[in-house]
Amino acid sequence: MEQPIEAIAREIAAMPSEPRMVEHEHTLNWGPILGELRASLLISTYQAGKVVVVSRGSPGDESGIRLSGHNFEKAMGLAVAPGRLAVVARSVVWILRDAPAIAPRLDPPGTHDACYLTRAALYTGAINGHEAAWAHEELWVVNTLFSCLCTLDDQHSFVPRWRPRFISRYAPEDRCHLNAMAMDEGKPRYVTVFGATDAPDGWRAGTVGGGCLIDVPSGEVVADGLVMPHSPRVHDGYVWLLDSGRGRLVRVDARDGSVDTVAELPGYTRGLALAGPLAFVGLSKARESATFLGVPIAARRDGLKCGVAIVELSSGRIVGLLEFHTGIEEIFDIRLVPGVRSPLISGPYPEIDRQAPIWLAPSSAAG
Repeated sequence: MEQPIEAIAREIAAMPSEPRMVEHEHTLNWGPILGELRASLLISTYQAGKVVVVSRGSPGDESGIRLSGHNFEKAMGLAVAPGRLAVVARSVVWILRDAPAIAPRLDPPGTHDACYLTRAALYTGAINGHEAAWAHEELWVVNTLFSCLCTLDDQHSFVPRWRPRFISRYAPEDRCHLNAMAMDEGKPRYVTVFGATDAPDGWRAGTVGGGCLIDVPSGEVVADGLVMPHSPRVHDGYVWLLDSGRGRLVRVDARDGSVDTVAELPGYTRGLALAGPLAFVGLSKARESATFLGVPIAARRDGLKCGVAIVELSSGRIVGLLEFHTGIEEIFDIRLVPGVRSPLISGPYPEIDRQAPIWLAPSSAAG
């Protein structure tokens, strides 16, 4: 079995030796929107192996935005809580902590209001971890390979905490493609699966219309007939999620299971963050693979975009767009960082990121 140090060494070896050229453009309202929300945005892209930070432009360029990319091999789920972040990577979950005393001293002065330093790596092995979320001090991870929700500790690869009713046992067989979860009042409340199956890779036979939204406490299916659903979120009394295979943002009334389409979008929708009247929706291009055979979005492959759309929830209109033209083709997760306008991330590979390393020691160690 691969050991933790071997896995991290392999991740380092897999990092690109040259910077990836990422060309992008955005509508001019991105900066003002982030400024109004007093927030920044994190984007994970496992295909490019990066976490991208999107923040408002420098003073004097309030309509602009700044992007910075940080290497995390196969970056998937992102979890945000006050003062900390988590990044689910190929076989390691990275934990980052804010060092608020450092941020004002970073160059150029006055640019950053948070500085997230990589502080720990929890080795899970290749469990195909997808989304993650903090529940108070616990980090919950969607363990797609074992068809369950789990937490992490320093003794085990993972600690199983919940699985769908139709999954008979924990096995590394990706039986239903459990991929995302919605938190509510500090607990996992809903999950999405590609198919309610108990056979190894059984979901692959029903990618068109086999997707479900499941209530975690009861285990009941809330809504079905979805195509490759992702990113459920509880907001304003509804469950919002992405009917990804149709390129849609939808709203689910959990009381009766009704599903209403809010917006049709020009991409495979995956990654969702909600703030007040707005939704930030990740857009990806559809891969040329057997997984997308017969999936509705594949018929629009030539017109699909990669980036993030800002959608007005009341009308379904796209009111802002950040589009990647080169370097990034798929988005996995999107998270807003509330109250932080311009964070700096010091990831696990600062040399590869072309960043100066940052060391942090207790103040008592000075001198």
